[in-house]
Amino acid sequence: MPVIGFIEAIKQALTEEMERDPNVFIMGEDVKLGAFGATRGLFEKFGAARVRNTPISEAGFAGAGIGAAMAGMRPIVEIEFASFFYCCFDQVCNQAAKLRYMSGGQARLPLTFRAIYGAAGSAAAQHSEVVYPQFLGIPGLKVVVPSGAAEVKGLLKAAIRDDNPVIYMEDKMSYQLKGQVPVEDYVVPIGVADVKREGRDVTLVATSALVHVALSAANVLDADGISAEVVDPRSLKPLDKGAILDSVRKTGRAVVIDGGYQSYGVTAEIAAIIADEAFDYLDAPVKRIGATDVPVPMAPVLERATIPNEHQVVSTVKGLFGRRY
Repeated sequence: MPVIGFIEAIKQALTEEMERDPNVFIMGEDVKLGAFGATRGLFEKFGAARVRNTPISEAGFAGAGIGAAMAGMRPIVEIEFASFFYCCFDQVCNQAAKLRYMSGGQARLPLTFRAIYGAAGSAAAQHSEVVYPQFLGIPGLKVVVPSGAAEVKGLLKAAIRDDNPVIYMEDKMSYQLKGQVPVEDYVVPIGVADVKREGRDVTLVATSALVHVALSAANVLDADGISAEVVDPRSLKPLDKGAILDSVRKTGRAVVIDGGYQSYGVTAEIAAIIADEAFDYLDAPVKRIGATDVPVPMAPVLERATIPNEHQVVSTVKGLFGRRY
């Protein structure tokens, strides 16, 4: 399989789905020019009808995307930075999430919201927030967070083909990474986790870019005789609880790692599921590692300090075994 980067994987998914289905189109700020490169060249290939630049009005074009989906199209609505979802929460949470249910299934909402998130590049507080936890409690929405280039392509294709609204989130920290991606047409099923590394002593449940932090920490722990299993949920809603619980029942210990805020987020929900449904298998309390509960600073050294890191993971895991690090 060829090795490609995140941006190229996104572009391949978009191109292939637009070639496959004429109802697929893209809309958002700067999609014609291709902010970050993901949509660059698509305007020249597919034209203005299918690659639509929008005004700086997330509420306006998110609503237009919902209407287009109800009318039979398959829009990909790009929210350039995930923090700007706050400008269109009514459209996403009160309209897109509810209309299929309220219509008794008569209205389909084949709509993908694609957004960039995460603390990287000194983009500061209003361009760096991890906002997907805010959507996880809203019935009617699916939320996916790819960790590698193969997941980037496969999950995006799955989101575009889904008949429900999907929030598809890309962590800026992953943009420089590369990985093997199949050439043939394929999708990564939404709601199916992946065990990235087998282990026997502790389960590391990590999301998106933090999967790579967990894998690095697992290598460090190996040298100290601790075998860590790394589980990548890939999809947060629906969540593959079975894969997570199977791993924890095998290892007896768990650490949950996510780029969202430490409080009231993904780590708390997954830890609660483990404590509730695998308590009898636990040899130690479930631990959580999330981002610092502060607006993301602009200064690089402070920005990095808010993000979960390898040292935190190693130290937390060793603490489960009564060791210091």
